[in-house]
Amino acid sequence: MKIPRQLVLFLVLLVAFAALLSTMNLDLGDVAKVDLPTVARHIDEGKVKKIEIDGDALMIELTDGRKERSIKQSEDSFSQQMAAFGVSPEKLNGLSVEVKEIGAAALWLGTLLPIILPLLLIGGFIFFMMKQVQGANSKAMTFGQSGAREIQKDAKDRVTFKDVAGVKEAKEELTEIVEFLKSPKKFTVLGAKIPKGVLLMGSPGTGKTLLARAVAGEANVPFFHISGSEFVEMFVGVGAARVRDLFTKAKKHAPCIVFIDEIDAVGRQRGAGLGGSHDEREQTLNQILVEMDGFEPNLGVIVMAATNRPDVLDPALLRPGRFDRRVTLDPPDIEAREAILKIHARGKPLAETVDMRKIAERTPGFTGADLQNLLNEAAILAARQNKRTVTMDEILPSIEKVLLGPERKSHILSDRERVLTAYHEGGHALVAHELSHTDPVRKISIVSRGMAAGYTLKLPTEDRQMRTRAEFLDDIAVSLGGYTAERQVFGDLTTGSSNDLRNATRMARALVTRYGMSDAMGPRTFGEQEEMIFLGKHISETRDYSDKTAEMVDAEISRIVGDALKVAEGILKKKRTKLDEIANLLIEKETIEQEQFEALFDEHPHLDTPRLEKLAAIRPDLKRLPVRQAGIPQLKPKEATT
Repeated sequence: MKIPRQLVLFLVLLVAFAALLSTMNLDLGDVAKVDLPTVARHIDEGKVKKIEIDGDALMIELTDGRKERSIKQSEDSFSQQMAAFGVSPEKLNGLSVEVKEIGAAALWLGTLLPIILPLLLIGGFIFFMMKQVQGANSKAMTFGQSGAREIQKDAKDRVTFKDVAGVKEAKEELTEIVEFLKSPKKFTVLGAKIPKGVLLMGSPGTGKTLLARAVAGEANVPFFHISGSEFVEMFVGVGAARVRDLFTKAKKHAPCIVFIDEIDAVGRQRGAGLGGSHDEREQTLNQILVEMDGFEPNLGVIVMAATNRPDVLDPALLRPGRFDRRVTLDPPDIEAREAILKIHARGKPLAETVDMRKIAERTPGFTGADLQNLLNEAAILAARQNKRTVTMDEILPSIEKVLLGPERKSHILSDRERVLTAYHEGGHALVAHELSHTDPVRKISIVSRGMAAGYTLKLPTEDRQMRTRAEFLDDIAVSLGGYTAERQVFGDLTTGSSNDLRNATRMARALVTRYGMSDAMGPRTFGEQEEMIFLGKHISETRDYSDKTAEMVDAEISRIVGDALKVAEGILKKKRTKLDEIANLLIEKETIEQEQFEALFDEHPHLDTPRLEKLAAIRPDLKRLPVRQAGIPQLKPKEATT
């Protein structure tokens, strides 16, 4: 439970005041306390030098320098009490007696403070309780406020179109919004109406939020941003109240921009949920629809929203008059990636050898967020190595880290697992090299990264938006290259091929059911996939075909996978010596770059000293490896099997 700050301050002041009172008489701690008969005896014996009377308190100073204290009765005077104990008037007249007057401070502390202090404590407690009640009421009154954050114009961290690259078409679409906010009369004179809503659609990391901030920064107008999930509460009606408050605040600052991030949190299609027709999300969506295009005009307020799931949005949200303009942000191509890299390279000391074009070529499919993360990982790696500049030696490994995860140096493979992984990855690489519709092999490694014991990195030479059936079939054969290499070389299979088989089956199923690329099944699709969010993500498929057709689909998928397997087997049998070369070099170097891999296919490839003989000496179970043939270690082929 969070303790209120006012209560803490009140307790601290109370403790400090009590400590002040407790230290007022600390200076009397070393003075001995005596009774009145002892004081009378000291006077008779002539040991008393001076007596100070402060009310009922007596401070006695003896002739030897010691001090004592005592208390007299308040009814009688000091001389009367000393006479009662037999002290003669002559003895008293010979003493130095000083009577102190009671000052204002002593009167307050001694007389009035015991009465006033409880009253102050009770009054402070009542005041604190009243403040708490007022705070609760004020919080209850502000419960329906939107809580949207505002980025003021002329902010120091203002983002403009210069800070956004790779979305040329999107910036052109949004330039009209900026021009309208700067000079609206230019459009209204001709009777033109600016779109009320702009929906930014794209994959995660493509720069939707950054582009919205750039529009606000370019137009130099107030920018209100809020997440779609902030409208939804457990209390019915709160979301709609926050929408009303948001647009009321925006109208006061018009012209301005309202940005709703992840609008699919409240903009999902109505009637598809499990909460009935009057749940909180639907009421919030209804209020957004009314505010954007209802009875009241909404001039000068432009609503921008971002989502990566436009397929689940309600149709009423996408009709003209609401989100009139939809801007799609695709993953950047090679030119855009190079421009994005140059923007994110600002403030990073890059070496002269860093080639942005080469980095862009090796990062197909990367979004703007991925490229920013790539350069950040490279800068971190350079800092860990105590370098003053970031070079390609840090950037290239960072690409693999972003793609596959960090190196698992603690995950050390055994000698036999290294050989298995080398032949497995060599099978992928060799099949990919021999087929004509596959991407070139950029790198092969048996160093564990992420969940993979090894990997074969294939990257395209150019950006493609469409894929052919021949490319799919060759990729299926490449996926089965590792599986085939294990079965041909070792006569057995491992669990390392499970992900490859899953990918091959997935591509074959997509060929048949989604793309209509099967001659046997014809040009049609099979099944409709629908996503339902209930206790997690679940994708269900509605069958629009019969059981007999389902058997034909399964048979066609099996045929495609089987044909690809035969292709991979034929290549690996024909190029068995080359497979041994690749595996041998992988065992020796652990990593093969593209130049080294291509050099293996020259007429006289250069081979390093193999390690298989050393491995056989370390592990007896590796003795099944026969003697090298033609300088290449070669495993004993298994007997022919079907």
